[in-house]
Amino acid sequence: MKMKACCLVACVATALPCAAQEAAGSPVTLYGRVYVMFDSVEARGGASPVPRRNRVTDQSSLLGVRGTEDLGGTLKAIYQLETGFSPDAASGTFGNRNSGVGLQHPALGTLIMGRWDMPMKSAQAAPLDPFTDLALADITGTALNQGNFALREQNVVQYWSPSWNGLEVKLAYSANEAKAVANPYKYGGSLVWSNKDVYLTYAYEKHKDSRDGTVTAGIDEEGNGVGGYVRVLGAKLMAQYGEYKRTNTLKQKSYALGMDWVFSEVHHVLAIYQNSKDGGVTTAAQPKCDAQGLGYRYDFSKRTFFTAYYTKVNNEVGNLCNFGAGTLTITAGQDPQGFSAGVRHLF
Repeated sequence: MKMKACCLVACVATALPCAAQEAAGSPVTLYGRVYVMFDSVEARGGASPVPRRNRVTDQSSLLGVRGTEDLGGTLKAIYQLETGFSPDAASGTFGNRNSGVGLQHPALGTLIMGRWDMPMKSAQAAPLDPFTDLALADITGTALNQGNFALREQNVVQYWSPSWNGLEVKLAYSANEAKAVANPYKYGGSLVWSNKDVYLTYAYEKHKDSRDGTVTAGIDEEGNGVGGYVRVLGAKLMAQYGEYKRTNTLKQKSYALGMDWVFSEVHHVLAIYQNSKDGGVTTAAQPKCDAQGLGYRYDFSKRTFFTAYYTKVNNEVGNLCNFGAGTLTITAGQDPQGFSAGVRHLF
């Protein structure tokens, strides 16, 4: 057995110089994130409150590889394979995050196919969330149609423009591979203008024959969102507003206001307030809810931080709103709340 292991190591060691030599003209990057939190959560109110429980939760840990190949002139082939995994539960599916292959040109932009975040998500989720779309308190718990317009789509084709004096355009189409009685597909786009201290964005997205991610003939969803941030006196102040319409429902309106205030370079005070109303069927009582999050972050380095925060969700009517990550199963009138603390490391 030891002899077989030694032979395997020798073979790998012999192959490495060749692999490195081949990659010299085609840069390859291995990268990742390990992000784990300890939560204490509950949901009060309603007919049967959810009792407090402790848990260890993954906050979108990942392992990825990306690279390019020069194709002549300024044209490049690009690829990325990214996999999410749960350090606390040893689970994950290969390539289940942003993964694809495409072509890139500095003057013409990028064309990529595979599985990727839709433009509305990439423009208005993490960039406008002090918790970067990775927390109990994150922006998808109440805003962005409770995350229904913060999607990562498979079978997608996307175009990303180059930057024109800070202006960037993204367009996406998710193919109707499941066409039968229904004809489900999605498309959307975003505009982003930014410089060092200001970020402004508009995004649009349409879901054909779809209801909350489930193929449903005759049901369409449509969303419009605007937002931005500004950096002032050490604080990043963020805002996002969206309107979302589904067949046979009232238009849902939501907004999120956030702050990431940095002092002494390594200390962050994080805060977010979100509000959502309407969006139910026209003959029913309309959902109404809001959520607050307050937290602290300490940066040990550019790659490692500690964070702790408290989150409270208020479902005044219905049970539409929940945690942004690590949701609880709740009924009408129940209000999730909890504390969370943990560490994130990038490599």
